Order: sequence, then C-alpha cells, then structure tokens
Amino acid sequence: MSVRAWSLLLVLCGTIFLEGIDVAMLAVAVPAVRADLGLGTGTTAWVMSAYVLGYAGFTLLGGRAADLLGRRRMFLGWLAVFLVFSGLGGFAQDGWTLILARFVTGVAAAFMTPAAMSIITTSYPEGPQRDKALLVFAGTAAGGFSLGLVIGGVLTTLGGWRWVFFAPVLLAAVILVAAIRLIPAETRPARGSAGFDVGGALAAAGAMLLLAYGIVRLEHGLDGWQLTAAVLAAGLALVGIFVAVERRAAAPLVRLGLLRRAPLVRADLGALLFVGSFFGFQFLATLYLQELRGWSSLQTAFALLVMGVDAILAPTLTPRLVARYGNAKVILGGFVLAVLSYALFLPVGPDRSYAAMFPALLLTGLAFSLAYGPLTIVGTDGVAEEEQGLASGLLTTATQFGSAVGVAAVTAVYGIAGGGFDGIRAGLLVPLAMVALGAVISATGVRGDRRAPGQEVGGSAEGLPAASKVTV
Repeated sequence: MSVRAWSLLLVLCGTIFLEGIDVAMLAVAVPAVRADLGLGTGTTAWVMSAYVLGYAGFTLLGGRAADLLGRRRMFLGWLAVFLVFSGLGGFAQDGWTLILARFVTGVAAAFMTPAAMSIITTSYPEGPQRDKALLVFAGTAAGGFSLGLVIGGVLTTLGGWRWVFFAPVLLAAVILVAAIRLIPAETRPARGSAGFDVGGALAAAGAMLLLAYGIVRLEHGLDGWQLTAAVLAAGLALVGIFVAVERRAAAPLVRLGLLRRAPLVRADLGALLFVGSFFGFQFLATLYLQELRGWSSLQTAFALLVMGVDAILAPTLTPRLVARYGNAKVILGGFVLAVLSYALFLPVGPDRSYAAMFPALLLTGLAFSLAYGPLTIVGTDGVAEEEQGLASGLLTTATQFGSAVGVAAVTAVYGIAGGGFDGIRAGLLVPLAMVALGAVISATGVRGDRRAPGQEVGGSAEGLPAASKVTV
C-alpha cells in the first residue's frame, strides 16, 4: 500500500486503540476513583456499566448511521464528542457526573468505531489489501487494551486517576486533527423517498439498552432476579417489535436479509463468544492477582501484558496463516488455543507462581491474534458497500454484548460459588464453556471457507485502489 493508504489506516487504528486503552485504563483506576470520590459499591459499578450500556445500546444504530448519514461525518463528529466527555470525566467531582460522562463516551464509541471499520472496508478493495488492513485494525484494538492496563497503572500511580481521562483527550485531539486531513471527503448518501426509519431506530436502541442492562444485572446473581428477568423480557419484546417494524418499513434500518448470510452470523456469534470469554478471563485473572494474591495494580498490569502479544502477531503472523489455511481454519485454531489456555489456568491456588501462569496467559494472547482479526474479515466480507456500516455495527454489537455477558456471567458464578479460590475456579468454567461452544460453531464454517490456500494477504497493490468508492 502507498504511504497515503498506510496513513489513513494509522488514523483509523488510532481510534480503536483509543477505545481500547480508555476501557483498560479505567478498569485499573477504579479502586482509586472510588476512594477519592467516596463512591459506594453501587455507584462504582455504574461507573463501569454506564460505558457498556452506551456502547452496546447504540452500536447497531451507529453502524447504520454511518451508511445513511456519511461515514466521515459520523467518525469526526462522534470522535469530538468522545474527546469532550472524556475530559468531563477527568473533571468530575461526584459519581453521577462520572457516570454521565462514561455513558456518553460509550455512545460516542458506538457511532465512531463502526464508522472507522466501514471506512476501512470501503476504502480498501475486498481481498488481500482489505484483509491486511482489518488484521492490523484488530491487532491495534487488542494492543490498546493490553497496553492500557499498564498505562492506566502508571498514570494512576504517578499522576492520579484523573489522568486516565485526560490522556485519551490528548490522543483523541491528535487523531481528530489527522483525521480531518486524511479521511477522504464523501458524497452525501442518498436519502431515498422513504426517509429515515425512525421507528426501527427507536426500537433498536431501546432493545439494545434493555438487553445490555439486563446482562449487566446478571452480576448480582440471584439478588433481584425478578427485575433482571423483567428487563431482559422487555428487551426481547422490543426485539420482536423491531423485527416487525423492519419487515414493513419501506427503507428499513436493518435489511433482515443480511442476517441470512451464514458466514456473517457465524462470525458475529464467534466474536460474541470469543471476546466475552476473553474479558471474563481477564476480569477473573485481575481479581485473582489483586484481591486474592495481594498484587498491586501495576504488578497485575505487567503480569497480564504478555497477552498483548496479539498486537504483534495479528498483523504479522496471522496474515500468513490466513493465506495458507483460510480464515475459517485460523479462527478454529484460535478457539482451540483459547480452550487450552483457560484450561491451563484453571487449577489456580494461593501459591501458584507466575511462571506456572505464564503459558496460559501467552496462549490467550496467541489465541486472540488468530481468532479476532479473521472474525472481523468474515463478518464484513461480501457485504455491499452501502451496508458496510451495518455489517460493522453488527460485529461491534456482538463484541460489546460478548464482553458484557462474559464479565457478568463470571461475576455471578464467582459470587454463587462463595468467592475466594473456589469462586475463581468456578468462574473460569464460564470462559472455558464459551470458547468450547465457539469452537463448535467455527468448525461448521471450515468446509465453506472462501479463501483458497496459498492466496496472498497484504498484496502489493499501489495507492488506495478504492479511492473512487469514497470520493478521495
């Protein structure tokens, strides 16, 4: 690819890196935030959950908005919102201001991230060059989260928790200035005579918010299960209303025929299960090291840094494996490695050495490098340009719901098992079951993998061949 093509990719990867470090840094800084602002347990939980609700609740709408209202417009506008409300979080003097800032920041990410991914899928031609770009994008996402754990620990220790919010502001400002210059202008998408599907948009947002809230409430286990069940039932009812609206809409927000594509559905389910298992495992590993072993947040961050190996392997090793074996086989290999890594971590105890934990952590990073990028490719492959934002939104929605499910489920099981080392071991069965199910689902796609062995990934086409598509 040309220098200009790489520069555009760097800006878009900067966005997903920003989103990754934002989540990871706060995860490390939460104890300091709670102590400084004097937050109760419930308020502290909402500081973490608000971002998930905003992100998961509006990602589907955000992806379609990129198609209908303009990818560049959505990307730049919501990146600016992300910047402003991240800064607001840094100045917060009470819990509710922080919760509001996190919710709106999550909403901004829900519009910004699918727009970035769809800019990639419409700016690089389908095949080797797009695959290479998506694998780099996926590796950057994983690297952002892994490095965010360390950066968050360092900033919290040296400068205080507020720098966990101010640092993303600085990075977002740099990305915004570069994006204005590098992201190509685009023609205004045709609105069509039927207009915007307002009913579908409201039903989708309401359903996603309720389902996300219900999933987050699973962390409480059997406490308040009636409310949790009611919220989930209301969310599912809104899903039914959404489907009915989309079937009758002249210009539906989501063309339901897209959901009949088996590879796309398989990729979205795989992403939900894989990302959910990863976040659930990371949560339990952090809990084990900090709460049960007494490690500091900085020690824990450096211990888990080895999982960031995916940031190096995803854009280097994974393209070669995809070229040789195809996406489906590489995805299946990632799931199998994840099963092995979680199983190796299962016999944790009070005296287990880091050397004994290291192979499991390393395999977790390797599994992520194999599975996540190819899942991204399959989830957007073969989709028409005018629906790339929707496909990206569906994939991002799956990953966000997966992360919420993973953390909520392991938290609930940990509590039901009585906590402690027994709770950790019981909780680890959740990510293990998720990747085992994902391996079964992924195995069904091996036979129909579109890529012939030996097809090159990351070809040598010059420039930005798809420039005409987005009016570069």
